[in-house]
Amino acid sequence: MKNIAVILSGCGVFDGAEIYESVLTLLRIEQQGAKYHCMAPNKLQMHVIDHRTGDAVEGESRNVLTEAARIARGEIIDLAQANPDDYDALIIPGGFGAAKNLSDFAVTGADCALDPELMRFTQAIHQQGKPVGMICIAPAMAPRLFGEGVACTIGSDEGAAGAINTMGGAHQTCSVSDIVVDEQRKLVTTPAYMLAGSITEAASGINKLVDKVLAMS
Repeated sequence: MKNIAVILSGCGVFDGAEIYESVLTLLRIEQQGAKYHCMAPNKLQMHVIDHRTGDAVEGESRNVLTEAARIARGEIIDLAQANPDDYDALIIPGGFGAAKNLSDFAVTGADCALDPELMRFTQAIHQQGKPVGMICIAPAMAPRLFGEGVACTIGSDEGAAGAINTMGGAHQTCSVSDIVVDEQRKLVTTPAYMLAGSITEAASGINKLVDKVLAMS
């Protein structure tokens, strides 16, 4: 049975992992006869957002790993303790946590830096020839992870696409129900809630991404 690593970035679209994208990913992995193991960096979030109002909550801090454990029902490990040798592939759901906690793309754009444990784990998976899937805004990190010329998509957002190209990536416009595959680097990306207007639309591309990642692993 294939074992898929899933890196989460907290819990909640505005300051962590996008919950629907994460759950759809986990569901599809199981439906296709594979298993998953969730992990997240053990550090504080960039900030906490009130998801009712969209406002930052002053004076409150939350831990990325602790929050991500909500999605994983407690079955989660510290990313720093994860061994790439144990997994056949990696998938990273989106949500602003990918651009705030796994990287600082939300603040610095094309000048972004990535979490060192994310870099270590993802690049080790890649160097072992294993596929990686990135969803929603997470592909904005692809040029930093996979180098110049990497093909990826965040859908059609001109600002994010421009930043990807500035970093040396090769952004491709993509519909919500489709995927972009960089066969050479074994990277699969899909827009999900960068374009989706419903959970059904998000699932259409995520299911294709999971299926392709499993097929390549």
